[in-house]
Amino acid sequence: MADAWGERDELNWELARALGGEGVFPRLVPAAYGGCLEGPFRSVTLCIAREELARTCPAAEELFAIQGLGSYPILLAGTEAQKRRWLPPLARGETVPAFALTEPDAGSDAASLATRAELRDNHWVLTGRKRFISNAPVASLYVVFARTGSAPGSKGLSAFIVPGDAPGLSGRAMHTLAPHVIGELSFEDCRIPADHRLGAEGEGWRVAMGTLDVFRASVGAQAVGLGQAALDLAVTYARQRTQFGQSIAEFQAVQLKLADMATELRAARLLVYSAARLRDSGTERVTMESAMAKLFATEVAHRVVDEAVQIHGGAGVLRGSLIERLYREVRAPRIYEGTSEIQRLIIARQLLREADGAR
Repeated sequence: MADAWGERDELNWELARALGGEGVFPRLVPAAYGGCLEGPFRSVTLCIAREELARTCPAAEELFAIQGLGSYPILLAGTEAQKRRWLPPLARGETVPAFALTEPDAGSDAASLATRAELRDNHWVLTGRKRFISNAPVASLYVVFARTGSAPGSKGLSAFIVPGDAPGLSGRAMHTLAPHVIGELSFEDCRIPADHRLGAEGEGWRVAMGTLDVFRASVGAQAVGLGQAALDLAVTYARQRTQFGQSIAEFQAVQLKLADMATELRAARLLVYSAARLRDSGTERVTMESAMAKLFATEVAHRVVDEAVQIHGGAGVLRGSLIERLYREVRAPRIYEGTSEIQRLIIARQLLREADGAR
C-alpha cells in the first residue's frame, strides 16, 4: 500500500485506516478509550514500534509517530470527557492529529512563541501562526500551544485542542527533502469552545515538554530503524556486487565500514532503550536521557546511511532507489523535536545543574 502510494506529500488515508484497523494505532491509546493499551503508556513499546516501522515502511512510521505525538498530550492532560471524545477515532485511524508548537520565530526557542489565546464569551480566540507542523494542513485536530495572560516565557503558555475545521483556521502545505505531510497554519480570530483548553491555564509548557520527553527517545528509535534498513541494504549489495573478480564484500575496506556501521547502530539502540526503560520505571523526568538518545541515534543513523550509499557507489545516488530514499529520510530527524545542537545544550545544562546540586 505504501509502495503503491509513492513519494507524495499527501496524507494516505487508506494507510492510516489500515494502521488503525490492524491494531497499530490502538497501541497508543488505553483500552478504555478505544485502544488496546492495558496499563500505562510504555515508552519501550513506542520505540519498538517506531524502529520496526522505520526499518520496513517509513511512510507507516511517519503516520504512527504523528498519531502518537498528537494524541499523547490528550492522554497526558485531557479531561475524561476530552479523552472519550477525541481518542477513540484516533485509535481507529478515522482522524489524524497534529502537534502544533513551532512558529516562524519560535523554533529551538519554543518558549518564545507568539500565538495568543484570549477568552471571550465562553470561547477561546486564537491569533497567530504555526510552521513546520506535521499533518498540517489536513489534520482532523491540532494540539496547539498559545500564550495566555501576561506571564513571560514558558510560564504563560497553555494548550488547546483545535478541530481542523474550526472557524478562523487556515493552512497551506510545505514541501521538504523527503516526502512528508507538513505545513503552516494561520489562526485569525480562530474560535473554539472554552472546554477545548487542554489542562489548566498556564500548564502548556508542562504538556509540551512531558510529550517531548517521551517522543524524543522514540525519534532515536526511528533513526535506528532507518539505519538498520540501510545496513541491511549495504550487506546485500556488497555480497551481490562484483569488482575485480570478487564480491566487494570480500574487500577489507568494505568490511571495516560494515563493522563500524553495525557497532554504532548497536550502541545507539542500547542508548535509546535505556532512556525508554528509565521513563517506564517511573522516573519523573528523563529529559537528559531522552536528549542523549535522540542526539546519538540520529547522528549515528546519518553516518550509517551515508556509508551505505558509499558502499552502493553510483547505484546509491540513483533517484528512486531504496538507499537514495533513506538518504533523504534520515536527514530530518537531526532537526525536528530539537536539533542536535539543542540536545547538546540540554545535556550540558543538566550536567551543570547536577554539579551545582552536589556542592
